[in-house]
Amino acid sequence: MRIAVTGGSGKLGRTVVRELAASGHHVINLDQRGERGPGFVQVDLTDFGQVIDALSGVNDRHNGIDALVHLAAIPAPGIASDVATFHNNMLGSFNVFWAAQRLGITRIVYASSETVLGLPFDVPPPYVPVDEDYPARPESVYSLVKHLEEQLAIELVRWHPELSITALRFSNVMDPEDYAAFAAFDADATARKWNLWGYIDARDGAQAVQRALDVAAPGFDRFIIAAADTVMTRPNAELLAEVFPGVPHKREVGPNETLLSIDKARRVLGYEPRHSWRHLATPISVD
Repeated sequence: MRIAVTGGSGKLGRTVVRELAASGHHVINLDQRGERGPGFVQVDLTDFGQVIDALSGVNDRHNGIDALVHLAAIPAPGIASDVATFHNNMLGSFNVFWAAQRLGITRIVYASSETVLGLPFDVPPPYVPVDEDYPARPESVYSLVKHLEEQLAIELVRWHPELSITALRFSNVMDPEDYAAFAAFDADATARKWNLWGYIDARDGAQAVQRALDVAAPGFDRFIIAAADTVMTRPNAELLAEVFPGVPHKREVGPNETLLSIDKARRVLGYEPRHSWRHLATPISVD
């Protein structure tokens, strides 16, 4: 397919662009920053004219897009002011979604966020492992925008039933070089409690994007995308007893199994994490 990736110069975006290209797709990176070359087009996503023009075709870069992967955003709360975060992320997402449907691009996969689950869990989660079944609980302006993007997608597919929009609620994205710091997490169970000790290897994030592009049905759906394990060597029973005593367990979990449930992504998308900080690129089992 001819696939446009917004934010393809970012941490997750670089890996997504690389992996999609390795799978044989023609990938165009739409971003404000990037290396000049045949796969990069500089675009300000807050300018609708630039967005629809870049998706329509750009000289020798491409002459139209089959699918869209939207990753561009201010990537976390606290990087910019709340107002700047809202204006940039909400307007950029609206422009991208609106331009896509105007151009007849019916397959969209985009980065939602684990933050809609209630991060940083200063209010404990309703149960563990957390999943997609309970209503969004945004606790920051960044997370509020992610929630509103999902609501926008719900209405767009209602208006245009041929659209397929998939929201991937990515956990904290990590590259292999980040894993050297993980050993220090065990010393303080509260240091990473903010996302239930979760993470996602960027390569598995790219796998989830590919799976959604391949199999997502028309309509809207949302999926938590995390690694199969936690960032801790300490067992979940010990961590939960110390940090979240009294939080109900929806089902049994393995000693180091992710507490960000990826059951739905496995079942519907065929997503299966292949990478762990414990073994880097080797297959893992955390049952």
